[in-house]
Amino acid sequence: MLKINWITFLVSFLCCLSVSAQTNDKKVSIIDALNDISKAHNITFNYKSDLLKNINVIPISSSISLKAKIKNLEQQTHLKFRKISDVVISITEMITVCGYVRDRLDNPLYGATINTKSNYAVTNEEGYFEIEIPSVDAILTIRFIGFKTIERQAEFFNLNSCESITLIEEAEVFSSVVLNGYIIKGIDKQRDGSIAIDYSKFTLLPGLIESDVLQTVQALPSVISVDETVSNINIRGGSNDQNLLLWDGIKMYQSSHFFGLISSFNPQMTQTATVINNGTDASYTDGVSGTIDMRSNKNIDSSFEGSFGLNLLNADLFLNLPIGEKSSVQIAGRKSIDELVRTPTYETYFKRVTQDTEIEENTTSVSNSNQSFDFYDSSLRWLYNPTNKDFIRLNFLLVHNDLTFDESALFNGIQETRESSISQKSISAGLNYKRQWNDNLSTVLNIYNTDYKLQAVNANIMAEQRFLQENIVSETSVKLEGFYTQNQWQFNLGYNFIESEITNLNDIDVPRFVRRDSEVLREQAVFAHAKFENENKNLIVKLGSRVNYIEKFDELIIEPRLSIRKALGNHFELEALGEFKHQNTSQIINFQNDFLGVEKRRWQLTDNDSIPIINSKQASIGLLYKNKGWLLDVKGYYQNVDGVTTQSQSFTTKYEFEKEKGSYDVIGAEFLVRKNFNNLNMWLSYAYMKNDYTFETLEEIEFPSNFDITHAFTFGATYSNDTWNISAGLNYRVGKPTSIPLIGSEVINDAVNFDNANNERLQEYIRIDASALYKFRINKALRSEVGISAWNVSDVKNPINNYYRINGETNPIKFSRYSLGITTNAVLRIYF
Repeated sequence: MLKINWITFLVSFLCCLSVSAQTNDKKVSIIDALNDISKAHNITFNYKSDLLKNINVIPISSSISLKAKIKNLEQQTHLKFRKISDVVISITEMITVCGYVRDRLDNPLYGATINTKSNYAVTNEEGYFEIEIPSVDAILTIRFIGFKTIERQAEFFNLNSCESITLIEEAEVFSSVVLNGYIIKGIDKQRDGSIAIDYSKFTLLPGLIESDVLQTVQALPSVISVDETVSNINIRGGSNDQNLLLWDGIKMYQSSHFFGLISSFNPQMTQTATVINNGTDASYTDGVSGTIDMRSNKNIDSSFEGSFGLNLLNADLFLNLPIGEKSSVQIAGRKSIDELVRTPTYETYFKRVTQDTEIEENTTSVSNSNQSFDFYDSSLRWLYNPTNKDFIRLNFLLVHNDLTFDESALFNGIQETRESSISQKSISAGLNYKRQWNDNLSTVLNIYNTDYKLQAVNANIMAEQRFLQENIVSETSVKLEGFYTQNQWQFNLGYNFIESEITNLNDIDVPRFVRRDSEVLREQAVFAHAKFENENKNLIVKLGSRVNYIEKFDELIIEPRLSIRKALGNHFELEALGEFKHQNTSQIINFQNDFLGVEKRRWQLTDNDSIPIINSKQASIGLLYKNKGWLLDVKGYYQNVDGVTTQSQSFTTKYEFEKEKGSYDVIGAEFLVRKNFNNLNMWLSYAYMKNDYTFETLEEIEFPSNFDITHAFTFGATYSNDTWNISAGLNYRVGKPTSIPLIGSEVINDAVNFDNANNERLQEYIRIDASALYKFRINKALRSEVGISAWNVSDVKNPINNYYRINGETNPIKFSRYSLGITTNAVLRIYF
């Protein structure tokens, strides 16, 4: 038996040698192959005389195209063929460049990107990268958020070894990263306590296949949405109108598509987002609850690139178009696909939006038809560096939502049809000009104008009435800042002017009623702050103040800001944050005659009386521990917000129709533990909150806030490598407070008689999500991603709100709105 095996092995070995010999005999010199191609296609190849020595290739079929022949030779030889002209092709050897990207303290920079015109790479946790380039003349661009971009020809690298490359922090960046991968890769904690999300390094969160900005931020402790929409994000117990949303320095008054279910900010254009809930920089105003500052890529890319994406809700396109070496244009657009095909995902979203509205609730004598919903957004950016010291950025954004439906009924024996509609539209433009006078001094000028318009037309056939509602916001801002750095000190001094105009219109045809209110408010501010960082970089103190003057009310508001961070040894860090803030705008909510929830929210300026200026005070202290992949972050905070109104707080039960002013106090704590196992990240977060209103003029002076989510837990895990991103997670929180009718005396004087305000809670909220994304390269020029996600996998019916109305028998009837059930989505994206 053993002999037979040896004979079989020997025969097989000889056969292999024979085949190998035959194969080698079939190969020809690459020079002969090139001569044949040159004669067939009348072209010339340029190459160094010794480059092609001893290189043999399998002969190429003469029947295929020139492009196919060149591709075949590249695959066989790993040489680079580059078309110089119509008749000349150069041949060069592919070169591998490697290195370690580090900061000035020799810390590795994980997630730095290295780009050439034909390839890209990302550094690993040691800061290491490898990238293939066609020649020593190729330019490599190295980028990392918060650091100056490096552009260097390959010939300046040591091609025989992997050397360290040091990136320098940008002078104007006051908040360098203190912790990479705070929750997952791409979510980093800054030294000023804020959280920065870099979508160029971003992996994946449960239930998401796109880097939706306003969905992403909800992964952070104490950032939730009580009604599961991105248009109603609650930071540390505040209402959504108390959040400052900035896109490239422009204040945004519209944040969503699909009336709250999708962020209106194109994820392909938005590169970073910073979430600040305390210790805000003195240059920021508004946002007494929190700030979400979104930024696009500020660097000029010298190569053309783009992407196209398609999911079950919309299609999008992104293009970067270089204009010489000093300028580029970025274009992005996104549009719903309902006009082409209505997918199950789209249908689920539509039903979620139209719960308990006229679209769903019309009586049998009234029918609805031709229901259509469309959304799109487009953004345009021009980046121009006229000199090495001047940087100009022009930004433009357009956002649009439109819902229409026909209402038909038999009225007085005649079939009548009327169209109802609602639309939201934002147009914003901004200019950002930075001048780097020298290594220590720079100035930044930021100018923007933003316009938002909400228009709703409600046609009621049975009442023979048409009701038109409009809410228009127009705001202009000019901000000039100066930055100066000297040794361990950094200083910032600035001036800010803001003019806001808000108009509200109510127009009823029968009986005729028209009311139009328009208010204008102008505010000026000066601000300054100083930052000190000791030589060991284990102590950072930033102290600043903003002085605001409101001309209309002759009101002077002084707002101190403080941020302290102290390292305690190698693994612990202590932070203390504090701030005073104010804002002049809020969203009031009208319930009468509304037919779709979104127009209940109208922006309105303060009158410093019935709608006060909102003022907040906040302080927090935290302790962070990090070691061997473990992270523990614990903080406690107290916040007082004064000047809120009942109309801005989403009352739907008791006090729904009241118009009173008051305040709320929040005592809270946040806890996050995360463990990094190389490619696997696991985290658990918990947020505790005690959030109580104080309204001196209401029946109950103190009672729980509508946003008092006392306990909220999040558990998640994400696995990521060069090919796969897989994530799953669980969200649990107690139900939001609500009021119920007083048992035994539910109705008094034809109105619902409620028990104590917010003395009950909705059912607890629980949701399990999962998502997966697969990345692959189609060829050298194209790469792709395909993904699938499932939201609320267990299909739990989570109530998110309720309200009561009296029926014809004078009994209170309860109506409830529910979150999304199980909702799947899929995406295909191609990068080129």
